[in-house]
Amino acid sequence: MKKKKETVYAFIDSQNLNLGVRASGWILDFAKFREYLDAKYKVQKAFLFIGYIPKNQSLYDSLNKAGYKIIFKPTVKGKKKGLGKTKGNVDAELVLHSMIEFPNYNKAIIISGDGDFYCLAEYLDKKNKLAKIIVPNDKYSSLLRRFAKYIVSVNLFKDKVKRG
Repeated sequence: MKKKKETVYAFIDSQNLNLGVRASGWILDFAKFREYLDAKYKVQKAFLFIGYIPKNQSLYDSLNKAGYKIIFKPTVKGKKKGLGKTKGNVDAELVLHSMIEFPNYNKAIIISGDGDFYCLAEYLDKKNKLAKIIVPNDKYSSLLRRFAKYIVSVNLFKDKVKRG
């Protein structure tokens, strides 16, 4: 009897991943990362959640070409300490799309170290659909420690996915 192939989807908080990796002193090559997800975890669909800024269209085109399904979040100008910083918090979109896609995958990989995804990790674990939580560095939310058996740091495979 042939074993049915598992369907694995990845849900990526691009800002958390990008900034977390940079805080470790290196730059992620998103194309190499997508290839790694396919080779290591057999990820069929990788949903990348990102704030939309029109001037970044070439970045979005390259991410699309690398095999990501991009989910945009409108951005807003923040007023943090007088700085006009652009924000595109994607947490709600990531959780929503992981639930919309829920019937379509057997296992999910959450890529973020953000504790806001605790409830998603808990639910996926309960439903036996949590494959991994890939965190950008070792400074991830203490809320996720409960899922330690699922956690993998990008730093462990940095040489395979770093730019340059």
